[in-house]
Amino acid sequence: MSDTQNPSSNPQALQGEASPEELEAAQAANEADALAAAEGEIAQLKAKNAELADQFLRAQADVQNARRRADDEVSKGRKFAIEGFAESLLPVLDSLEAGLSHEGGTPEQIREGAEATLRQLKSALERNKVLEIAPAAGSRFDPHQHQAISVVPVPGQEPNTIVGVLQKGYTIAERVLRPALVTVTPAG
Repeated sequence: MSDTQNPSSNPQALQGEASPEELEAAQAANEADALAAAEGEIAQLKAKNAELADQFLRAQADVQNARRRADDEVSKGRKFAIEGFAESLLPVLDSLEAGLSHEGGTPEQIREGAEATLRQLKSALERNKVLEIAPAAGSRFDPHQHQAISVVPVPGQEPNTIVGVLQKGYTIAERVLRPALVTVTPAG
């Protein structure tokens, strides 16, 4: 049978030669085919939607787990951040206790012990990136690292130069922990 003989396969032929019942049946068949195709497409979209929803939930869970792990690490970091610093100070503590428990030492021995303990303390601070700010007399005043306590006029000295250091300052990892207390010449 050719397409011209099968009325349902050629809708244009149907319009001219077919009865209204045949036209209605052909239209219903086309609608059924379109409906079946749409239902198939809907099923595919639902499957894709379910897959994407699953991927989204997994990604969201991964993000929450990563955030929780990061929070735990930060909490542990804060809790134990001082541990290394404290460990480096323990020998200093031991030296001080040993010096204080030793009775009958000469002033020279006491001084040697205090100097040795001071060297240990300075070494422990340096290992933990705590560095001195001790500007030399005549150097420029830096408000980021120094705090001017008084102004002293010195003839022949440039304005805003350091005359003397009253107390050393300290930085920790390039951040000022305590500024050096200095006297300076008046500003020009």
